[in-house]
Amino acid sequence: MPLIDQIPPVRGKRGRPRFRPDALYADRGYDHDKYRNLVRSKGITPVIARRGSEHGSGLGVYRWVVEQTFALLHWFRRLRTRWEIRDDIHEAFLSLACAIICWRRLRNLPLS
Repeated sequence: MPLIDQIPPVRGKRGRPRFRPDALYADRGYDHDKYRNLVRSKGITPVIARRGSEHGSGLGVYRWVVEQTFALLHWFRRLRTRWEIRDDIHEAFLSLACAIICWRRLRNLPLS
């Protein structure tokens, strides 16, 4: 719940800003009525997969973006295993890898 309390305001259309997202997606590890009730009390709709249910509950539609990002970053051997001791050097390589990934994606976009 402290993580949900620290969610910044969601920007959207003009007018009164929303201070909470509409829904919260979570995996089976959070499948408990206690968590569902706490999230509902904040005015957020919980979308949590039930334990024992078959896969395909819809969470994977949103989750694959994060997993794909990690896979793309693992193309770079220096980021797969962290060899640098200093944080700033590792962060510089991470920024460089993100820039290369974005450049490759933009280069392959069709011009319309």
